[in-house]
Amino acid sequence: MAHPHILVLAGNARILEKAANLGLRVTNFEKPGTFDPQVAQYCSGLHLFDFQDLRLVTELARTLHSVDPFSRIITHSETGQVISGHLNTTLGLPGNGLEVTRTLHNKLALRELLNEKGLGPVPAARRTTREDLRAFVGEHGSAVVKPLMGSGSLGVRKVRSVDEVSEIWEWIGSYGVGDFMIEALLTGEELSVETFSHAGRHTVVAVTGKDTKDGVIEQGHVVPAPLGERDTTAVGEFTCAVLDAVGLVDGVAHTEIMLTERGPRVIESHSRAGGDRISKLVELATGIDLEALPFRMAADPGFTAPVPRPRGGAAVQFLDVAPGRIAEVSGVDSARAADGVVELSVRAEVGDVVRPVQWSDDRVGYVLVEAPTGAEAVRRVREVSESIVVRTTPVADESAPTMGDVLAEAHEALDPFA
Repeated sequence: MAHPHILVLAGNARILEKAANLGLRVTNFEKPGTFDPQVAQYCSGLHLFDFQDLRLVTELARTLHSVDPFSRIITHSETGQVISGHLNTTLGLPGNGLEVTRTLHNKLALRELLNEKGLGPVPAARRTTREDLRAFVGEHGSAVVKPLMGSGSLGVRKVRSVDEVSEIWEWIGSYGVGDFMIEALLTGEELSVETFSHAGRHTVVAVTGKDTKDGVIEQGHVVPAPLGERDTTAVGEFTCAVLDAVGLVDGVAHTEIMLTERGPRVIESHSRAGGDRISKLVELATGIDLEALPFRMAADPGFTAPVPRPRGGAAVQFLDVAPGRIAEVSGVDSARAADGVVELSVRAEVGDVVRPVQWSDDRVGYVLVEAPTGAEAVRRVREVSESIVVRTTPVADESAPTMGDVLAEAHEALDPFA
């Protein structure tokens, strides 16, 4: 029997190795600007082009499928979510179709669906005038402005009072946010729920705790989240109801939740694993490799979702570095050798310029640890991350990149259907 043939969108070497180890034949679509030559060893076919170009990706996928059919399409990348749904629908393959992936990709579409179904309703509106923004904040006390699509908190800002409306409105124009939405600011315990779905049945694998320091970009994560059994059950059941409402049938999902005084509310949800090495935290804390599960499902006709079994805690902390030119990087080697450290990454060298953090990819490094409990993991990771010194000196003000500049650098189109 031939090994199953799958199409992967934007697969990196770490992920594709997991597919190859299961005996899957992998065809990988990747963009030239983000290509890593290391992926080639895990692929039976490799195509470098802009796979967010609908005409090109549809024709190529259809042609390849006619010669050597794909059994599934898998992607862990945000850029591949809508395209995978489009190709599943076009080629008649199992998995999440276009309607599902577009709803999850479009934050306002998801909010409107949940509000319509009464699942944790949150007031929201599409792009408005400055006066409408002022009125919305005046009515609700505060708000969040965010692009309709995107990830990594790109283009997301909090508006805490009417006094901030003018400043935020000017920023919207200068940053080039474009099509955006406004919704009421949620307060409470920020979490994410990591799930795996198979044939429409959802398994809650883990609940992740967040540290945003009252901003919009996460500074750290911990698995398991510091919740009691009752709250953990409530957010898990709520998340499964959300996925049912969307129509998600297969694969990993990452659903960001605010546990408010009125119960859980969705911040956003994605038909992929969470970023920020959350999958590694989940693996250390539960023994389940979320990145490998879609490949296991593709490789085994009798696949059943595994049951998570608590094994301890794990946490990741991102380095807090002031903007400027790096003058010193020290403490990395001793930090790497510290008790419990599993991963340590510093993407910064002396002479590099650190720009203000506008989205997740602007962070320059992280420490990831494991420990017997989540609380101990948080203590350890903060202690280790604080031992690393990345000292900067101020640089002359440069023109700040726009949202379009950031997306171009990341080789990402927010809406391939635009």
